[in-house]
Amino acid sequence: MNAQLHTELWTSWASLLRSYAAAHGLNSRHHAVVEVGADEITLRVASRWLRFTHEMLQDSDGNQTAFSLQEDGTVKLNGIAEEMDLAAEKLAREMMHSE
Repeated sequence: MNAQLHTELWTSWASLLRSYAAAHGLNSRHHAVVEVGADEITLRVASRWLRFTHEMLQDSDGNQTAFSLQEDGTVKLNGIAEEMDLAAEKLAREMMHSE
C-alpha cells in the first residue's frame, strides 16, 4: 500500500472512532477522547483505553491483537477483515458502554 493511501485510511479510521465514540457518548455517562498521531491512535474512555499502531491493537487490560488497515477500506483485527465503519462502531460501543 502506498504511503498516501495509508495516511488517508489512518485519518479515516481516527475520524470514524471519534464519530462513533461521540454518538455512543450521547447515551453514556462517559466522554471519549481520541488522540491521533502519525504512528498511534488512542481512544480513551474514563480509565480505559485502546491504542492502535499500524500493526497492533492494545487495550488497557494488557491484551494485544494484530491490527491493520487494508487497501479496500477494511480493517483486519486478529486476522479477520471487517468493514472499517462497522469495526469502529463496534469498538466505540464496547468502550463507551462497558463498565
